[in-house]
Amino acid sequence: MKSKSSFFSNIKSISLAIFIALIIRSFVAEPFNIPSGSMKPNLLVGDFIFVSKWSYGYSKHSLPFSIPIIPNKFFSKGPKRGDVVIFKTPEDNRTDYIKRVIGIPGDKIKIIDGMIMINNQLILRKKMDDFIDNDNNVSLKRVRKYKEFFMNYEIEILDIMDNGIVDNTEVFIVPEDHFFVMGDNRDNSQDSRFVNIVGFIPYENLIGKARFIFFSLENSRFLEIWKWPKAIRKNRIFKIIE
Repeated sequence: MKSKSSFFSNIKSISLAIFIALIIRSFVAEPFNIPSGSMKPNLLVGDFIFVSKWSYGYSKHSLPFSIPIIPNKFFSKGPKRGDVVIFKTPEDNRTDYIKRVIGIPGDKIKIIDGMIMINNQLILRKKMDDFIDNDNNVSLKRVRKYKEFFMNYEIEILDIMDNGIVDNTEVFIVPEDHFFVMGDNRDNSQDSRFVNIVGFIPYENLIGKARFIFFSLENSRFLEIWKWPKAIRKNRIFKIIE
């Protein structure tokens, strides 16, 4: 009888722990890992980040698997230009993307020779030393890096090539309750410039704001623990995301 009571007590404790973890994950903070290079040089493949869920309010996309028990977005607060955000892509409302907010409702955005113009104001940038890219254990690549003076931010960006397929665009007018995003790796990012794939992001699809890197591995999977001594990027741990 005691054994049976102990079993149910353990089940109860485990269930409570899972419930608390789900509450924290849904409404406080959630970890994500960076699987691609679209936000280089600021976020690298193998970075593990924490995202604050309270920053922009809550919707069904705040919950695991986007369970549709929250009908609308509440405690809603729009992102600011320059914020790095996690969102569900409008294409399938399932895939998580991380990008930088470039435009908010009413903004008129145009890309000219790879440079951003917002509301007829050109965003200036300054050439920096090249970024050294060594993903996938291949030979090192040098990539052009710039410091972009974006509103109140100074953002490091990459510009791999001239005359990329979205280096020159028509004017995008951001609709109400939507925002416009781009990756910091400008020639290697599928973002709002690709209207038929990503386009404008509804506020409802916002998951949260990227806050800081809590762990980082270079050319290694998380479960490949034997590689950690050489793979851990110690200088990136607890780095604030700007």
